[in-house]
Amino acid sequence: MVEAYFRWTLYAIPWLPVFGGVLPVMGTTGGRPVPVALAVVAGGLNVVHGVLAVPLLNRSLNRYLKLGATPRGLLLASGVLTLASEVALIALIAVRGLGHRDDVATVLIAIGASLTTYFMAQCLVVSKRRFLAGVAAATAGMILLFGLFTGSWPGSVAMACLLLFAGMWSLVIARPTGWLLGVVRKLDAARSTEARLAVAEERLRFGRDLHDVMGRNLAVIALKSELAVQLARRERPEAVEQMVEVQRIAQESQREVREVVRGYRKADLQAELAGARSILRAAGVDCRIDGEDEAQLPPEVESALGWVVREGTTNILRHAAEVRHCALRTLIDRHRSVLVMTMENDGVALQPDTARAGSLPGSGLKGLRERLHPLGGTLTSGPVLQSSYRLTVELPLGAAGQGRGSGVGGGPVSEEASWVRGRVAGE
Repeated sequence: MVEAYFRWTLYAIPWLPVFGGVLPVMGTTGGRPVPVALAVVAGGLNVVHGVLAVPLLNRSLNRYLKLGATPRGLLLASGVLTLASEVALIALIAVRGLGHRDDVATVLIAIGASLTTYFMAQCLVVSKRRFLAGVAAATAGMILLFGLFTGSWPGSVAMACLLLFAGMWSLVIARPTGWLLGVVRKLDAARSTEARLAVAEERLRFGRDLHDVMGRNLAVIALKSELAVQLARRERPEAVEQMVEVQRIAQESQREVREVVRGYRKADLQAELAGARSILRAAGVDCRIDGEDEAQLPPEVESALGWVVREGTTNILRHAAEVRHCALRTLIDRHRSVLVMTMENDGVALQPDTARAGSLPGSGLKGLRERLHPLGGTLTSGPVLQSSYRLTVELPLGAAGQGRGSGVGGGPVSEEASWVRGRVAGE
């Protein structure tokens, strides 16, 4: 949206000189056929030039942003149209004479205005030094051309001043626009990189924790298993002791892995709120968080809400390209004994349900519903206003205590632990 605004503003600027500088020369012809013909030619050439300005400036901006090649053909066509228009306007002054000073001033302004489109494109595809050198050369050529056509060298000086003004005005308008577009593109790339780095950092953390837990134990298991094999081949009774030790280390490793997984799958609500505020503000998003700070929530409720905040923040960064504001509110409905958390943001360009649910299979909104279901919670999501999206979670506080034994994602682990203990006891 920002890039389209800057681009189309730049495309519209060449029409200001056409309507404000060139077309007024129609009133300087005095009704004579030759001046009328010259004024019509100059006006028509500038109208064509204004139409050509859209692809010309578009490709010139792409060249400035290093997204494409220099539009040499369009620049050549623009230069030819500019030169033909200048010749027609100077010929109009020569035909009309210098006696009508107001008419001459109008045509001089038109001469300067007709140069702006070419200058705007040129300053985007060459360096500032080369552009200024080109403006100086064009000024010298215009002084010579104007002097030869009209015989008025003082008028040539005035023409040179107008040409220099047109060149500097084009430079000040076009190049800062290109620079701003470059900054916007870099900011978008930085936000995308930040999201990827956050995911990569979390993967590295989990991999590091898993390596620290399993690396040493697996090495010990491998060595003791090899030793047990050698002892068994020699029919030594110590092989049984080594295998019992291997079994003990394997069970210990299993327990440690479950602890790592529990720690990874557990989300602290306050830490997630602070992290969401920090990440969103770093991405240029105005994040407002309102909640029940004094409320004492069960651990499983806090963990589930922490996951809601984490997933919601991730989806905002990934799927709301134009997000600028985010509001997260937590309140307790005393009448229904329900905790309600809402997370609302703007800047959604795609269909939210499709973009969010489809992009994170198994761990997006579907995963959040699976985490909330054991607690009796519900999750609803969808657009509320144009380009706005709201995520709402309701958790019954009374039912939270009933699920304390399982926790979030704890059911399968507890069953597995019971099965292992049963097997060990049976053996």
